Amino acid sequence: MNYNEYEFKAKLWLYEGAAAWHFLTIPTQISEDIKRNFGALQRGWGSLPVRTSIGATTWETSIFPDKKLQAYLLPIKAEVRKKERVVVGDVVTVFLVVRE
Repeated sequence: MNYNEYEFKAKLWLYEGAAAWHFLTIPTQISEDIKRNFGALQRGWGSLPVRTSIGATTWETSIFPDKKLQAYLLPIKAEVRKKERVVVGDVVTVFLVVRE
């Protein structure tokens, strides 16, 4: 595994705001490692570009820091949830690469 590649398990959850976004919370230790190694590359709202995979589905997106959780959040779009048959509460294995 390269220093910018991560694998973790996380539970899908729903943000209860108006937009109803679905997220995975990146584990704290991995979030700290990402911030330490890639924090200087942050874009708007502290986002970082990533390539990620769940099951057979791979896509490019961004992760966002959450100060309350002290972790990055990975948004999971509807297309991915449908293809991988993932619903709120499911624990999934994620492969994530920080893009420089």
